Amino acid sequence: MPIYEYECGVCDFRFEKKQGFDAESVAMCPKCKGKARRIIHSIPAIFKGSGFYITDSRKDKKAEKGKEAEKGKEELPGKGKEKGK
Repeated sequence: MPIYEYECGVCDFRFEKKQGFDAESVAMCPKCKGKARRIIHSIPAIFKGSGFYITDSRKDKKAEKGKEAEKGKEELPGKGKEKGK
């Protein structure tokens, strides 16, 4: 079960509560019985290695065009060769 952090709007007391995902959020401060709200934090994710950026998976269009042109030249039958020898 995740641990959620709450802050009281009256006394600014911060506390943690272990709750399930589907449980109702705590509405009262345990210290002063004031209204509490859930604190949302960003996740500590670090992306390492390749494949996380758009430039990692993008193909170079110039290189692709050059490869296609070379294939076209190789596939032409009889070009540069004499028949009958």
